[in-house]
Amino acid sequence: MDLLYRFGRLSVAQVLEGLPDAPSYSAVRALLKILETKGHVRHEEEGRMYIYMPIARRVDVRQSALSHLLKTFFDNSAEQAVAALLALRAEKMSGAELDRMSQLINDAKDRAWIAAPRDGNVR
Repeated sequence: MDLLYRFGRLSVAQVLEGLPDAPSYSAVRALLKILETKGHVRHEEEGRMYIYMPIARRVDVRQSALSHLLKTFFDNSAEQAVAALLALRAEKMSGAELDRMSQLINDAKDRAWIAAPRDGNVR
């Protein structure tokens, strides 16, 4: 999907060229067909080639992929995912980037507080 978002329109062969350690032509074609079935891409025929292009918004695909990642690898826990991300990348993050992440957490706390019922339990 990243290649399709970056270039807009690609054939299977062009997708293969853009992938490091690319799988077979058939595997890429099958994956693009699955993405088309799921409504993420569409194709147009140009001669004998199918040219694929994204139709799903990148933000929607990103949210779907992240949701799947959380469910599959982190027991649907954002806390576990953030902890894993920090364990992997914290030394490479700038102070400014960590400050922005801290602000995002504070903003989320504020939203949770506003949404809390009167008994004090966050929904």
